[in-house]
Amino acid sequence: MMQNILAKPFKTPFGTAPFSKIKNTHFLPAFKSAIEEAKKEIDTIVNNSDGPTFQNTIEALDFSGAQLDRISSVFFNLNSAETNDEIQKIAQEVSPLLSEFSNDIALNETLFKRVKSVYDLKESLNLTIEQATLLDKKYKSFSRNGANLPEDKKLKLREIDKKLSQLKLKFGENVLAETNKFEMLITDKRELSGLPEGTVEAAKQLAESKNKEGWLFTLDYPSYIPFMTYADNRKLRKKLAIASGKKGFHKDALDNQENVLNIAKLRFERAQLLGYKTHAHFVLEERMAKTPEKVESFLNELLEKAKPAALTEFIELESFAKELDAIDHLEKWDGAYYAEKLKQKLFDLDDEKLKPYFKLENVINGVFNVSQKLYGLQFEEIHNIDKYHEDVLTYKVSNENGDLVSIFYADFFPRPGKRNGAWMTSFKPQSIKNGLNERPHISIVCNFTKPTKSKPSLLTFNEVTTLFHEFGHALHGMLANTTYPSISGTSVYWDFVELPSQVLENWCYEKEALELFATHYETEEVIPMDLVKKIKDSATFHEGMQTLRQISFGLLDMSWHGLNPSKIKDVKTHELEAFENTKLYPDVAENCMSTSFSHIFQGGYSSGYYSYKWAEVLDADAFEYFKEAGIFNKEVANKFKDIILSQGGTEDPMVLYKRFRGHEPQPEALLKRAGLLK
Repeated sequence: MMQNILAKPFKTPFGTAPFSKIKNTHFLPAFKSAIEEAKKEIDTIVNNSDGPTFQNTIEALDFSGAQLDRISSVFFNLNSAETNDEIQKIAQEVSPLLSEFSNDIALNETLFKRVKSVYDLKESLNLTIEQATLLDKKYKSFSRNGANLPEDKKLKLREIDKKLSQLKLKFGENVLAETNKFEMLITDKRELSGLPEGTVEAAKQLAESKNKEGWLFTLDYPSYIPFMTYADNRKLRKKLAIASGKKGFHKDALDNQENVLNIAKLRFERAQLLGYKTHAHFVLEERMAKTPEKVESFLNELLEKAKPAALTEFIELESFAKELDAIDHLEKWDGAYYAEKLKQKLFDLDDEKLKPYFKLENVINGVFNVSQKLYGLQFEEIHNIDKYHEDVLTYKVSNENGDLVSIFYADFFPRPGKRNGAWMTSFKPQSIKNGLNERPHISIVCNFTKPTKSKPSLLTFNEVTTLFHEFGHALHGMLANTTYPSISGTSVYWDFVELPSQVLENWCYEKEALELFATHYETEEVIPMDLVKKIKDSATFHEGMQTLRQISFGLLDMSWHGLNPSKIKDVKTHELEAFENTKLYPDVAENCMSTSFSHIFQGGYSSGYYSYKWAEVLDADAFEYFKEAGIFNKEVANKFKDIILSQGGTEDPMVLYKRFRGHEPQPEALLKRAGLLK
């Protein structure tokens, strides 16, 4: 019998995942044996005849199941970035097993007794801050998962968790299937009017790849966004917008309405079982915001500041569309199109003028260069490690002394097995064990425009900031320097995790940083400063409407999770109520956002969508500090690296933030940057 490559630690350069040797058939048996292995490790802790100590219980628990974690990261990262029917089928089988296993731990009474007895002695144990945080986290991982419940309620909890893990997977599969299913083939060249030549060429290539005549458009962002922004044909914009907004909302096999209602109800039931008022109360206990009331007042305070600006911007956009094309009522499929035209008129700034300065390779070098100037990191492309797809780029990251900091994977282009959007993830966490600092393997995944026969991959400015954003998360992962894997890198409160990513976006607007990488792909001319000025001036264009949009998503999230959802009978009706105070465009009857709102129904953002705005307050305030000292100031950069980026979740984030900044974050910095403070 062939050895299952996933059964043992990887004997590869840097211990990287041997993707080319992993077969789909390896996963299920490897998961099963790794779960057994992890159970044995737990038994060893439980059956230890010595009394419970921090080392033999809490620390041992954190380092247990390392092989299972490794297999899980490889598998679930592939399920997001390079999936197929077989992998999705395995995911459906594996998810309940993993959910069952984590419940076995969370509901193991003897284990909980050991953890609790260490927890009860914590004042006398002389623990470091990191150890105290780990102890607190381990204790809560039990209490927040039902360890203090009577037997019958524990069983109920297990049932709920199993159902939830399957429902969330199904929700995500439906959204992906809906995205892949829709195609709009254009055969009449006149219907391409307004579209940039790169978009037209990419659509032609896509059609050819599917043996079709004409130009093919899909719901994938690199196809969808340019069409909605530039296509003159209003009917076709409407067709595409409705198809996108209808995902999971047309009473067929891929409909998500029932899934949404069930997920919300089960989450509420789970929270109640654990003694919390709602799912949001449960989630926010482990966030900087602490309570739903605080989130609501934070969002409403921003709403108060943003709404007047948003209404003014909307009226201006409406009269501009009327003047230009005699459009009486702006619809959702008009927004991006007229906003782009108005932006060009006001700032004479067109994404198409900017794209030649943002060749993907140059932007990658740019973000490397910025990281080198701030944190002394060196990036070297390497070809001796495996990748899961030929498009993936692989790098070795070192510090100024040449020590290994991290292995870095970058995966930039859309393909059928990859979900939409952009994210950062890891294949291996950082930790320190037996004096050895295990360095992390970090990855970013995006969906940028592919190179065509005649042009390299040229990014829109929005894609440039996306790359910097994900790379900010990557730095948080790469520079991690903590002892315990579960509080390393990006393992921090969710409303803090976006600080490193969002703060790095600021460099994209600064002349000093742009001069490092924004050069024309044909002439190598550095981006002209008048364009840089226009980028900065236009950065706050429609900021009121953008802020209102983010707030509306945050409020929708809280409406599903901050109240008892059992009275909600109809997804769409509920959604309209939640959007009441933030509505600008007329509603589209065929569309529903919740049924494809993957962030909150599949990802980890339930009761946490507000954290994008929350983290913007942090990032605007933190960047003020950089600007005061100079955006490449080593002293501030070192403080940010040592206090924020390397510390992971070792301490309460507010404590870390105040240590870095000297005070609590000030919303004024954000309102000022957004042009909302008059």
